[in-house]
Amino acid sequence: MIITERPAQPLASLRASGRRRSRGGRLPAARYAAAFLLMLVYLGPLVLLLNTALKSSHQFLTDPSGLTRSADLANFGAAWSQGNFRTLILNSLLYTGVCATVSTLLSLMIAFPVARGYIRWSRSWLALFVVALFLPNALTTQFQLLLHLHLYNNRIGYMLLLAAPLGVGPLLITGYVRSIPKELDEAAAIDGAGYFRYLYRFIVPLCRPVLLTAFVLQAITVWNEIILATILLPDPGKLPVSAGLFAFYGQYSNEWPLLSAATLIVAFPLIIIYLLIQRQLIAGALRGAFKG
Repeated sequence: MIITERPAQPLASLRASGRRRSRGGRLPAARYAAAFLLMLVYLGPLVLLLNTALKSSHQFLTDPSGLTRSADLANFGAAWSQGNFRTLILNSLLYTGVCATVSTLLSLMIAFPVARGYIRWSRSWLALFVVALFLPNALTTQFQLLLHLHLYNNRIGYMLLLAAPLGVGPLLITGYVRSIPKELDEAAAIDGAGYFRYLYRFIVPLCRPVLLTAFVLQAITVWNEIILATILLPDPGKLPVSAGLFAFYGQYSNEWPLLSAATLIVAFPLIIIYLLIQRQLIAGALRGAFKG
């Protein structure tokens, strides 16, 4: 019987493999530490806000930064009634639903011919989408426009401005549509499918993730909008939910526990929506940004 010995592994390779193992052991720990730091950055303010909302006024004055000793849930009920959030939330649901839906549909109708190159200067239009992200809001022009159209202090005029599709929506949808084979357009044309029928029967189902992302991003913008509302809607009964926070802001003092509770009431629907569709939202944003 012949016994063959395995050649001895060089010392340098042993040291290199040892270093790789040690690096592999340190890498997950570094990732967990980075994830923990990010969690503190994003969840820290929310926890601090909740801690303040659960304090009574006396407890907040005596110890503003300390942990609450007793959960005072009455602040949420007082904030709900004092801020008139029932009416304001109904207004915001109307504005958000209408504006986000119209903006998403218009973004699709704008982005599809640009992505396919069916119109002239498609690259210039794509550059315009990018530039529109950095343009300032022309409040004076918008105010004068609605004033001359007799839409000042009007829900329709307010929603027309917020439903404008310029922004990240057309940019994301353009990148996503480019990943869909163009031969599908030709096959639909040969079968006799009209433009709008093809767009809403075929393209909409294929682009559902990025359409959902564009809808949610626009909905967040409309839900949090406060500057345009205070200028164009002087009637308190037409204001969105974000304007309810003004009820807790005084000239000489602020009701910080009630203001914190009101802020959580305003942010609660967006937090729930994000937790429910976070995977679809992130997937649609990434695929729309990098595909094509």
